[in-house]
Amino acid sequence: MKTFQYFKDKFRSKGKRSAPELTEERKSEEYSGLDRTTKSLSSESFPRSIPKAHNLRVFSFSELRRATRDFDPLLAIGRSSFEDVYKGTIKPADAKGEPLVVAIKKLHKDSIFSFHIHIGTKEWLAEVQFLGVVEHPNLIKLIGHCAVNGKREIPRLLVYEFMQNKSLDYHLFQSAFPPLPWKTRLQIILGAAQGLAYLHEGLAVIYRDFKPSNVLLDDKFNPKLSGFGLATEGPMAGDTHVSTDLKSHIWGFGVVLYEILSGRRSIDRELPQAKELLLHWVKRSPAGSKKFISIMDPGLGNQYSIGAAREIARLADAGLLTSPEGRPKMSEVVERLKQIIQVSEEGSADKMKSHPEASESEIKAGEPETNLNTAEIMTPDP
Repeated sequence: MKTFQYFKDKFRSKGKRSAPELTEERKSEEYSGLDRTTKSLSSESFPRSIPKAHNLRVFSFSELRRATRDFDPLLAIGRSSFEDVYKGTIKPADAKGEPLVVAIKKLHKDSIFSFHIHIGTKEWLAEVQFLGVVEHPNLIKLIGHCAVNGKREIPRLLVYEFMQNKSLDYHLFQSAFPPLPWKTRLQIILGAAQGLAYLHEGLAVIYRDFKPSNVLLDDKFNPKLSGFGLATEGPMAGDTHVSTDLKSHIWGFGVVLYEILSGRRSIDRELPQAKELLLHWVKRSPAGSKKFISIMDPGLGNQYSIGAAREIARLADAGLLTSPEGRPKMSEVVERLKQIIQVSEEGSADKMKSHPEASESEIKAGEPETNLNTAEIMTPDP
């Protein structure tokens, strides 16, 4: 698997000054530099250095411990199998002005998570390599990092901008949150698509982990993609393997579009068997049918444009076609979404421009109901 080591050479070739290595960045008992290497992140021994962007801050462990009140559980805002995320406050880089509220991601140190630490460390390095050299309004901003070589453990922490409205997952699927208004859903869809288009076509990077929990929302519900540890370099000349085919990963975007329309997870084992798998269920009510309205999130009431909703479903269907070659590019998706949103705001579905869409037979042929399982829902069919 190709990873983000290539960014260093790629950005240098574009005329940017190469960033200094982390080695010797801070000589203290709490921080020591990582040795330089050029091994792939997918190798068994992960790399011990990363290219460092000039605008990334390097924090000491004690700084981040103070920022989180010694990693107070009351400040925990997220948890996965190998990391915790805390809300914290840090001083501005120039030590002037009000403290900054940030999100601090910390790998678990417990020995029981030793395997996950190895995987998590590779993802840690990949995220710093990637977010340290790119910037886009729909990608999460990495503020800095901390790496500590100690005698018994290596705490690795990443410091991000704080996203006040958590993730799309919370607002779609958690009953504690009110339903997202239609206009906000459209805003999130478009912003996420713009972020993916930048990754796919601006950087030729495959974002493998697109899902509602990785779409973070700021105070104005602008979406920012996160979770880049699994992202990889896209296909080079002559490389057509499906795992590095950019269009193959538009499948996940199509799934999320249906999750946003319906307010339902792609898989929900608490529902009756006929409704457990979202893609099975929506096929019974295609975009052009009178039954289509039945798939819409009840939380929306009637406060949405049915014409725009149908067009978004058709766009999702195009992304779910069996053959990756038949799926649209993300730049095409962005332009289509802009048209849909404009029509939705004008309140006139009759003005919707014609758009090549996937036929119901193509979709059914692509994913037969008898064969569709959990893996096929979340990953493209090779």
